[in-house]
Formats: sequence, C-alpha cells, structure tokens
Amino acid sequence: MTTLLNETFGSLKTNVKGNVVLPEDPRYDEVREIWNAMIDRRPAVIVQCATADDVAHAILFARENGLEISIRGAGHNIAGNALCDRGVMIDLSSMKIVRVDSQKRRAYVEPGATLADFDQVAQIHGLATPVGINSTTGIAGLTLGGGFGWLTRKYGLTIDNLISAEVITADGNHIRASATENPDLFWAIRGGGGNFGVVTEFEFALHPVGPEILAGLIVFPFSQAKQVLTQYRKFAESAPEELNVWVVLRKAPPLPFLPEHVHGQEVIILAVFYTGDIAEGEKLIEPLRSFGDAYGEHIGAQPYVAWQQAFDPLLTRGARNYWKSHNFTELRDEVLDAIAQFAGKLPSPACEIFIGLIAGKPNRISADATAYYHRDAKFVLNVHGRWDDAAQDGICIAWAREFFQVSAPYASAGAYVNFMTEEEGDRVAAAYGANYERLVQIKRQYDPENIFHLNQNIKP
Repeated sequence: MTTLLNETFGSLKTNVKGNVVLPEDPRYDEVREIWNAMIDRRPAVIVQCATADDVAHAILFARENGLEISIRGAGHNIAGNALCDRGVMIDLSSMKIVRVDSQKRRAYVEPGATLADFDQVAQIHGLATPVGINSTTGIAGLTLGGGFGWLTRKYGLTIDNLISAEVITADGNHIRASATENPDLFWAIRGGGGNFGVVTEFEFALHPVGPEILAGLIVFPFSQAKQVLTQYRKFAESAPEELNVWVVLRKAPPLPFLPEHVHGQEVIILAVFYTGDIAEGEKLIEPLRSFGDAYGEHIGAQPYVAWQQAFDPLLTRGARNYWKSHNFTELRDEVLDAIAQFAGKLPSPACEIFIGLIAGKPNRISADATAYYHRDAKFVLNVHGRWDDAAQDGICIAWAREFFQVSAPYASAGAYVNFMTEEEGDRVAAAYGANYERLVQIKRQYDPENIFHLNQNIKP
C-alpha cells in the first residue's frame, strides 16, 4: 500500500487546494488528534480540505486506491469515527466559514465550524438555532445525528431547523438536498449521520435569541439528590418551553461562588436557561431555589455566547471518554434511585451523570418526518465516564456500563446516535426504529458499497 500511495500522492496534492498531510509530516500527530483520547489510529494520509471540490477529490482518491475513508468535522465524536487506520482521513476542520442572512434569518455553515463559530456570527444579528452545550463541538456531526441543547424545547432539534445541505456523494458528485431537491436524501441526513455523503454546507433557519439570556447554576448537597430530582421531575411537567433546566450530578468544580470545602465533593447541580424577558425568567426560576438547601448559586443575565461556553472547561480534549445513554419519556422513581446510587460512586473526579430536558417542540413532530425517530423522548440521560489515566479504563467503563444496565428497564425505546460509542453497532437499528428500513433503501441508492461506514453504520 505504501508503494502504491507514494506513486499517487503527487496527483492528490496537485488536485486539492488544501493540505495533504502524510505520516512523516511534523504536523501529522497534531492533525490526527481528536477529542476522545481513547481513540488512537494512524491514517495513511490526511486531506485537510479547503473546498467542496477537495472533498470530492479525496473520496475518489480513496476509492481508486482501495482505501478506507473517515470524515472529520471538529473531531468531537465520542466513538472516534473521525480517525481511520491506514486509510484516508478527510479533514473538514479548515472549512469554518459561517454566513448569516439576517433578513431571511438563514445561516450558511461550512462543516468544520464549531458551535462557537456558528453562535458568534449568528449572535451579531441576535439570532441562533438549537445546537449543543459544548462550544467546541462540530456543527456537522451534531446536526447529522440530531442535535439538541438549551433551545430545543422551544425550537426543536438542530435537524428540525435544517433547510438544505450541499452534499458530496460516494461517487464524488455534488448535489443539494432539501425538501424539494433530493428529498429522500434530505430526510435521511436529518438524523442518519454520515452514512449518505459528506455535507459541505448546511443551511439553517435562525430565531431571535439574546444577545442576553438568563442562565446559571444552583448547586445542592449530594445528600439532597433524591429530593431535588423528585421536585425537578414535577417542575419539568409544567415549565414553559422558553425555560430549560438540566441536572448534573458530579464532583463540584472549584467554582468561585461555592465554599472551598465543597470543591471536589459530590453535588447535584441545576443548570438553568431562559430565553425571554429577564424579569419574567427570574419569577419562573424562583421555585427551583426551594428544592433544597443550596451550597450556592450563580444565575443572572449574560450573553448567550458566554453561556454556550460555560461547560467547555469540563469537556476539554485530551481526556479518555466513555459514554452510555438512554432516552426517557418519564423519570420513574427507580431511575432517580439509580441516578443517585451511581452518582454516589463516581470512579473519577471528571465523571458525571446528566439529564437533558428536551420535552417540547420535538415531541410535536412526527416520528417519520426525519430519520431521527424517537420523538416521544422527553429526557436524554447520559452517563459520562471521563478520566485521564489509561489504568482507570476498566473501572470507569464498568461503572458506566453497570449504570446503563440498571437503568435500562425504565428507559424508552431507541438511542441517540451522537452519544453511542464505537462498540454499540448493535443499537443502530433500535436508534431508528420504524425508520430503519427506509434508511437502508436510501443507503443502497446513495452509497451501495458502504464507502461511508465509519459511523453508526446503516448497512445497505
């Protein structure tokens, strides 16, 4: 393979405007690094694309030389599918342009853009669309798997705000996918992941948000976890969709508003977000303070972009990560007991369990409207194993798996593909429910040879 590649790299370098990085390049290890340090693979070549044509050239080069393809946006995917061994890594991270048409309320976003890139440009115009909660996440992977965050209750999933996409298919062709152009492909990429092609531009609908919103944290003692969780469950039933509250159970970071003796201790945190009139939001969140005797809180008006980056320090690249996730239509007592039990035995200081509230507009969209199927989910629960030392792999992974098994009987059907690890290929069909067979048919149409298979794969 090395001989073959050495003979043909010249044509690849000639055809692409971006950089072609080989293993002997001094930048190689830096360029191939991704967010999850558990994934360590060595591509034969990394094509840092500058244009959509570069993507097409890289795909055709890989196919002509019988090489596996992996696609990297921001490299944040938990399964590490951005990296391949001895294949062609198509690196989109240099394609980061974000354009906003404030009159039409549309954003046009290249696939290497992070949420921070997107939010910053959109907020110049006081606009946003639902995306995730960690600003270093890539817009491409987030969107293709579904996408949810603080604005989801009000405005839906990220895919519910996708208007069109420019796609390079497995045969190197450029096509547009929208409700009127290649509508089957448009349906499939809204939740079907990277199975059908490489998106080189996303068009999103935007909504008036900010520039200031009401947001912050209330931190309670872990000894009050069950009572806080029980009251949270009740509160979520009637909270308006402009208000979102997530729950995080973890060891307390050294937040300046917490007493020093609390730092490093298990706590239960309410993460609060409200888009609307600040004074009205203050009234709506007041009941949260009565859930227990808080160690402290830090809530107030702040820029939307600042809140979008608030959790970044806890989710930096370079750590080892292993996640397990469930959807829930309701949080039964048994689930709350399991959450409290496993949050009480965190195997490392960076491990956490969070509950994301997504009840609202996503539930009013038909299950067959997009590839993302489980529209009945009101909560997404993620057990987030995170640690630095490889010697802790066993204990941290075992903790996450055990919690997943204990809570499984109370979960609703399905899975969220963006939270699935590389070992969970057996859950792919369940993730798409009754939509799976249609996805298989579309996969056969656009990628019959399964060229794009380093993903939560839908086999043709």
